Amino acid sequence: MSELWVERHRPQSVTEIRGQAAVVQRLTIYSKKKEFPHLLFAGPPGTGKTTAAMALTKDVFGEEFRRNLLEMNASDERKLESIRTKVKQFARTAPYGQASFKIIFLDEADALTNDAQGALRRIMEQYAETCRFILSCNYSSKIIEPIQSRCAVFRFRPLADADVNAQILHVAQQEGVELAEDAAEALTRISQGDLRKAITGLQVAAALDMNINRDLIYETSATAPPEALHQYLMACRDDGFHAARRRLRELLDKYGLAGTDFVNQLHRELYTADFLSEEAKLDMTEWMAEVDYRLVEGGGEQIQLDALTARLVTHLRS
Repeated sequence: MSELWVERHRPQSVTEIRGQAAVVQRLTIYSKKKEFPHLLFAGPPGTGKTTAAMALTKDVFGEEFRRNLLEMNASDERKLESIRTKVKQFARTAPYGQASFKIIFLDEADALTNDAQGALRRIMEQYAETCRFILSCNYSSKIIEPIQSRCAVFRFRPLADADVNAQILHVAQQEGVELAEDAAEALTRISQGDLRKAITGLQVAAALDMNINRDLIYETSATAPPEALHQYLMACRDDGFHAARRRLRELLDKYGLAGTDFVNQLHRELYTADFLSEEAKLDMTEWMAEVDYRLVEGGGEQIQLDALTARLVTHLRS
C-alpha cells in the first residue's frame, strides 16, 4: 500500500522530474541523444534516484523499455554469485528490437560486497558496447573507486521545501483529497526533503480521513508537532523535573514515539527555540548525542530519557 501513490505519480519522462534541476538538465541531453555512459546516482532516500533511472530508460526505449531493462535491488542480491550469473547473463545477450544497448539498473548498489563490486567492474568494462549500468546508492563512498571512475556521477540533494509542498498539493488534488494548507506544511516539514516519505504520509492520513488537517498528519506519522516539543523544553526550564517528566510521557504516548525518535525530533527543534541561549543549545546537543548513542547501543529507554530530562532541568533552572 505505501508505494501505491508513489508509483502512481512517478514521472514518466526526465523532463517531468520535480526539483534536481542540475541533474535533470544533464539527463535531458542523454534522453534526447538516446545514448549515455554508465551512470552513478548518489544521494539521500526519496530524492528521485530510482525515478530518474526509470524515466531515462523510458525516454530511451519507449513503451518496450522493460524488454531491455534488468532492475535489481543490490541489497537483496549482494553476493558475488548474483553478479556472475544474473547480471553477466543479461549483459552478454543482444538488445531487443532496434535498441543499440540494454540497461542494468542496480538499486542500493552500496550494499554490494567488495568482491561483488570487483566482479561488476570487469563486467562493466567487458560489455560496455551492448550494456549500460545505472547504479543507485545513498553513499557513493561505499562504491569502489574503479567503478566510480567508469561512471558519470550525479549527486541528488534533498528536495527544496517548495518542491515537496507543490508536489504534495498536486498529488492531493489528483487523488481527491482535501488537504489543509497547514497540513501540507506539516508534511513538508516531516519529510525533510524526502518526497517519498511525504507522499506516503499523505496516503496513510487519507486512509483514515479524506479531509486532512495538521493534527491528523502528526498523529499518523509518529511525529510530535514543534509546539509540543517546545512545551517540553519550557517545562524543563520553568516547572521542574516531575512536570517535565509527565510532559515527556504524554508526548511519547500520544504520538507513539520511540526514544530515538524523540531525541532526533527534539534536536531538530532545538535551534528554533528562541527562549534558549546559544550556550544552552550547545550543551543540550552534546547530551542528546550521548543519550541517542546509549539508546542505539541498547540502553533502557525510560531511564535514558529521564536522565536527559533531569540534565535539562538542572541546567536550565540553574
